[in-house]
Amino acid sequence: MKVTSAEIVISAVKPEQYPDVELPEFALAGRSNVGKSSFINKMINRKSLARTSSKPGKTQTLNFYLINELLHFVDVPGYGYAKVSKTERAAWGKMIETYLTKREQLKAVVQIVDLRHPPSKDDILMYDFVKHYDIPVIIIATKADKIPKGKWDKHAKVVRETLDLDPNDRLIKFSSETGLGKEEAWAALQSFMG
Repeated sequence: MKVTSAEIVISAVKPEQYPDVELPEFALAGRSNVGKSSFINKMINRKSLARTSSKPGKTQTLNFYLINELLHFVDVPGYGYAKVSKTERAAWGKMIETYLTKREQLKAVVQIVDLRHPPSKDDILMYDFVKHYDIPVIIIATKADKIPKGKWDKHAKVVRETLDLDPNDRLIKFSSETGLGKEEAWAALQSFMG
């Protein structure tokens, strides 16, 4: 997809703040610092629409990005970041759960994991959660440029096995540096847009 327009429309905390439009939405989930903002920026050819931060755990709202007036990327707070209080974490958890389980416009969850490392406990919980609620999921294994190409498949296999990945779920090797996987990721998203 050629992205000609992209803007952040709202940072929402409650369902009544979600955009009131019938556009397909894709939730981006991943550990803090896994590279969600870099993924968004690469997908939409912008340097800094989604703010990348050296302080993980900065996104505390659901950030809706309108792409080409056709769809929304919804950046959800990164999980698994220690410096956030339990009460805050519980509040985010509730907010994310409400969005993922109640939002009719949600077409799929794009779960971003780090190809270099086996998925964390939080990654597994997130994957199990979306499978439990029968929400379609696309796994983006990012930071592929940090590993020699010859080892990609070995690392991808570890990701598949650790998550106990459903054979029907796509795993896409991705790099925000080189753009590897970008076309494949857009094709995967478009397959859910009907």
